[in-house]
Amino acid sequence: MTRTLLNRRAFVAGSAAVLGTSASAQTSNSTEFEADVSPEVQRNISSFRTLQWQDHFSNLNNGCILCDTESRAVHYWSEDAQTYRLYPSSVPLSADLTRLGRTEVIRKVEGPSWAPTPSMRERNPEWPEFVGPGPDNPLGTHALYLSWQYYRVHGTHDTRKIGRRSSNGCIGLYNEHIAELFALAKVGTQVVLI
Repeated sequence: MTRTLLNRRAFVAGSAAVLGTSASAQTSNSTEFEADVSPEVQRNISSFRTLQWQDHFSNLNNGCILCDTESRAVHYWSEDAQTYRLYPSSVPLSADLTRLGRTEVIRKVEGPSWAPTPSMRERNPEWPEFVGPGPDNPLGTHALYLSWQYYRVHGTHDTRKIGRRSSNGCIGLYNEHIAELFALAKVGTQVVLI
């Protein structure tokens, strides 16, 4: 248990270092984390790396979100290039559930409701037909709806899913991270899944 806690603490500290934010009180003992950050590629303890928006987008109009299914991370760049965020994420369970390509945010919902897709109901007939906002909702506290039907970048109350292949197609974030991204993104924000 101690080893897991230390790794989580190191992750939080590493994320804070990469994002330029302060770490939580859980990282108060600075001897628990030592970062090896090279000038060419910055990485945190989980091997997330900062990326350049120019490698994935032709412009920053309306801001940009990059969902990297390989490294299980979400990147955000603001339209004025002054804000960059990097978040750990959950990604789809398998290649057949993964949709890659370009889309955009078409709707933002705080306190989203959820209903399984027809294919989810087929695979899991025991699932409820509808779940309203609250702690049992798999979309967490906030959701960014994409132009692809059934696809979202959303929060999750089940924090064990973050950093894993655990979704049925969506990209999941910790609730505190989706709340921040929700405030930064707008309808029309460009989204690329790679």
